[in-house]
Amino acid sequence: MPTNSTLSRSLHDLGLAAWFGGTLANATALNAAAAEADSPSGTGAVANVGWDRWTPVNAAAIAAHVVGSIGMLSSDLGRVGAQQGATRTAVVKTGLTVAALGATAYSRVLGRRVSQQTHVPAESGTDPSAGTPADVAAAQRQLKLLQWAIPALTGALVVVSAQAGEEQRPASVLEGLTSRFTA
Repeated sequence: MPTNSTLSRSLHDLGLAAWFGGTLANATALNAAAAEADSPSGTGAVANVGWDRWTPVNAAAIAAHVVGSIGMLSSDLGRVGAQQGATRTAVVKTGLTVAALGATAYSRVLGRRVSQQTHVPAESGTDPSAGTPADVAAAQRQLKLLQWAIPALTGALVVVSAQAGEEQRPASVLEGLTSRFTA
């Protein structure tokens, strides 16, 4: 039977996996594939539909990750405070999470600006065409950067989470606790 820690870790890992993988897939596939639509206005429509369908799944993934992260930190608070290096890792994870949340939220604001004009002409999901209205084109240019920033941030979060997992190995905990007292 899973413990609360197992549930928290599962929510953390599955949420982060979906957040990272989904945004990476959309950046590498959806935005480029939208350019294959029958017309420039169809390109914008296809990208908008894809991103609008991903948004609730992404929101659920992020919520699962955050809930899982809070649960994990709650169960590990004593160890994190006592083990040398664990606090630093927790702070880095928190900073990356906040940055990824901010980038994702801003991306959604920009995405709404783009998707409000359903059949806007575009070269791809993040590349405006000559006929793209100026406000949508500006949002698309920012989204072009954010589509890579979010997977980079969440990918870094995967790496730091792996580091945090290594810190929980018995030998690492012992070393971290004894280092704190012998330093």
